[in-house]
Amino acid sequence: MASLEDYDEFGNYIGADLDSDDDDDEPQYVAPAAPEQPTHAPLEGFDDEPSTALMELDDAPKAQAVVLHENKNITRQPKRYGPDVETLVQEEDAQPLTEPIIAPIKVRNWVIEEKGLPETRFDKRFLLNMMSHPEMIRNVAVVGHLHHGKTALLDMLVYETHKMVWDADKPLRYTDTHPLSADRQISLKSNSLSLILQNSRGKSHLVHLLDTPGHLNFVDEAASAMRLADGVVLVVDIVEGLMVGTESIIRHAVQEGLPMVLVLNKIDRLILELRLPPADAYFKIKHTIEEVNTFLASLDPDPERRLSPEKGNVAFASTQMGWCFTLRSFAQMYAEGVEGGLEVEEFAKRLWGDVYYDADERKFRRKGEKRSFVHFVLEPVYKIYSQVLSADRNDLKQTLAGLGITLKQVLYKMDSRPLLKAVLDQFFGPAVGLVDMLVEWIPSPAEATAAKVERTYTGPINTPAAQSMLACANTTAAPTVVQITKLLPAKDAQSFRALGRVMSGVVRKGMGVRVLGEGFSADDEEDMWKGDVGDVWINEARYYIPAEEVPAGNIVMLGGIDTSITKTATLVAPPLEPADDYEEGDAYIFRPIKHMTQSVLKVAVEPISPSELPKMLSGLRSVNKSYPLLHTKVEESGEHVIVGTGELYLDCVLHDLRRVFAEIEIKVSDPVTRFCETVVETSALKCYADTPNKKNKITMIAEPLERGLAEDIESDRINMRMAPKDRGKILQERYQWDLLASRAVWAFGPDEQGPNVLLDDTLPSQVDKKMLGTVKEHIKQGFQWGTREGPLCDEPIRNVKFRILDATLAQEPIFRGGGQIVPTARRVCYSSFLMATPRLMEPIYYVEVQAPADCISAVYTVLARRRGHVTQDIPKAGSPLYTVKALIPVIDANGFETDLRTATQGQAFCLQTFDHWSIVPGDPTDSSIKLRPLEPATGQALARDLVLKTRRRKGLGDQIAVSKYLDDEFVLALSASGHADLLG
Repeated sequence: MASLEDYDEFGNYIGADLDSDDDDDEPQYVAPAAPEQPTHAPLEGFDDEPSTALMELDDAPKAQAVVLHENKNITRQPKRYGPDVETLVQEEDAQPLTEPIIAPIKVRNWVIEEKGLPETRFDKRFLLNMMSHPEMIRNVAVVGHLHHGKTALLDMLVYETHKMVWDADKPLRYTDTHPLSADRQISLKSNSLSLILQNSRGKSHLVHLLDTPGHLNFVDEAASAMRLADGVVLVVDIVEGLMVGTESIIRHAVQEGLPMVLVLNKIDRLILELRLPPADAYFKIKHTIEEVNTFLASLDPDPERRLSPEKGNVAFASTQMGWCFTLRSFAQMYAEGVEGGLEVEEFAKRLWGDVYYDADERKFRRKGEKRSFVHFVLEPVYKIYSQVLSADRNDLKQTLAGLGITLKQVLYKMDSRPLLKAVLDQFFGPAVGLVDMLVEWIPSPAEATAAKVERTYTGPINTPAAQSMLACANTTAAPTVVQITKLLPAKDAQSFRALGRVMSGVVRKGMGVRVLGEGFSADDEEDMWKGDVGDVWINEARYYIPAEEVPAGNIVMLGGIDTSITKTATLVAPPLEPADDYEEGDAYIFRPIKHMTQSVLKVAVEPISPSELPKMLSGLRSVNKSYPLLHTKVEESGEHVIVGTGELYLDCVLHDLRRVFAEIEIKVSDPVTRFCETVVETSALKCYADTPNKKNKITMIAEPLERGLAEDIESDRINMRMAPKDRGKILQERYQWDLLASRAVWAFGPDEQGPNVLLDDTLPSQVDKKMLGTVKEHIKQGFQWGTREGPLCDEPIRNVKFRILDATLAQEPIFRGGGQIVPTARRVCYSSFLMATPRLMEPIYYVEVQAPADCISAVYTVLARRRGHVTQDIPKAGSPLYTVKALIPVIDANGFETDLRTATQGQAFCLQTFDHWSIVPGDPTDSSIKLRPLEPATGQALARDLVLKTRRRKGLGDQIAVSKYLDDEFVLALSASGHADLLG
């Protein structure tokens, strides 16, 4: 007999097998056991009494019966599939056990971000409201050398404005959101942070801070950030002083016209490491300030730029301990403790320089034993450090009580570092002195936007858009213009967020815009994309505050517009109505960023699995967007080349390519160097070339460019946007060009800031100038094409002046089109170049090494092995370190840092940056030089060795012959005249 427990809640039998009689077709009834009480609730359709709970067996047809799965008899009928079907019997799964049958949904989150909006000490709605008041805004880039404390300065402000707990063992590094930054403990990307900060009077200001890397390989990130800023905070380590990275930053800030304030960081190193007495510490501080001022004056002699504590544009800080002050803020601390008050401004002016304090008479004097800065500033700081680190905790409590500092009892039981941090927090308070300095010396967007527009905007100033930018108009009626300088990857690495500055109008979520790329111009509108702004945020490094709109003068992050942006872009609103006037209907872009260095080191990459080539190409496009100074290209041999600034730069690029964007394994070649091609003499003969239709002929010669002219062109001191008269005046006064030549400049190559010049030296009596003008653009294209890839090894041409001497042109326009003129102009550029004693140029690194005195000999030895030479060897004032400055070829610098640290047991630290181009010894076209395999070339064979290896790597032949670019009749004439040796 079956019980209720033999059935499930749906009435299906789940008990033991029942005996049945096949011959008995009568209905049968099964009663449950009476005495057993069910342990569950009564089933629906049954009475509560067990005796009445009967189950009638179904006498329905067998096809409708409920059959358990294990009782089913399944037999498959054989089926013929055809003769082309192969039957396989496999004894194990083809899919590996490590791979799931159904792959889980992959969630990528490689950017370090907060899980939500953290709690701040200011209202985020107040921040959004402050954006409408440009006079209360400051856009500031925090710049400086590597490990001088830029990120720590921002961490100090983050702790002040966010409710976070300070960790003595782990630095916050809030703006370092790239995982490699956390691993390597250096900043690799610039990032922005918008905070509400109060000055000493309690007035709030919205400060957009831009953190920048200090490593010389990543100065492109600093340049991108400085384009958005109205001023810079220069952070300098008080012990290391002025370093090569600091010099590069100062030079770029002067070129960009940015005001500067100075923060002398790590003041406590003078106390804890160098153990200098307060009087000597004053001289070290003064020496560092004068070091910066001397270099600054060599670039811009304007006395307004001078940095000095009594002016209020120098602050003193220890960002790791979380304190920062200026002379005024320190004087304010004294004023609060003096009955009857104190003239803060007057007192602050007497705290620096050759001003002495007589404690007995309580007067300031011009002569004495102890300077006022030592007496009032340094000695109190020294005493606090010494008391906390060495005194008994009971005595310390009494000392702190005298200063009005009260701490919780638990803090006195902690280690010295967190106790010192707590004491200094109460002693110095928030960094109001830093805010006062920013507000006073960094102009607001309302004051600084006009100068930035005049310096970087390529369009005319009299247009409505330009006038709105000059006025920093932040109303909805003003034209919307946004300058984008950087792309930040989203956390899924599938898209990018654009970081930029609103120059005019208001940018709103969902508004339609035109995205103008760097190649956009009035004549070529191909580099333009129309779309809608996806999202609008205020970037806070690790989280984002969503906003409906952001007015002019603010730093903003935009989503949904990264599709067409490669490096930088300009966002403008679409015109309301098509206008016939170009100035009203079309737009102009902001000038691309001028970087402080060049990309000179390159590697070739390819996927391990050829089928993953599309993934690699997509990854290359992404890393090209992520790194401002990265270049990717495809050689004629088909290899994909990545060009960067140095070894660390390329290492980070390859990490992102492998792990973040492409997510594939790739093969990487050994690093090689970019080269340039140049000439050292004037062409031996006038070189000419006929067009393919034999109806046009161009004659040209090549000669070296004057020293310094290429650098002036690259730095934009001379450009084609200048009036011919102004450009000619510079060329005549600085480079002694004659009047006709200075007015006959056609183009620079291979781009607008290229270090080569094309001149029209034809005479009106011999050449129809009007007809020559019809093919001017075609000749310029051929010239720029030729200078982009030279004839020696397909590397760019540099420091060459090409002069057009004659041009015979067909009368019919159809016979002098671009298809005829462009390749002919390129060919005659090549032939005149090869006739002018061509040479190869290699890039040179400037190296700065810091090491103890006993390691200097090892530094010299390592440099000598790599064709390097020392230019300066001086001790670092006030420290036990020596600074060695040297030059080393980039091709020999691979692994130099590792070699140097090995030779000095890790005591030497070096940084390298591109300095200049130098001619490689030897004639690269000398075929008589015999190169031995697997042996390094030396002396005059070096140029030939580098050229041949480069040509072979690119799939070019070994033969370099000028006859390849000359007409047959010209070659025959040279041979007949006995000049066959010129043909190579």
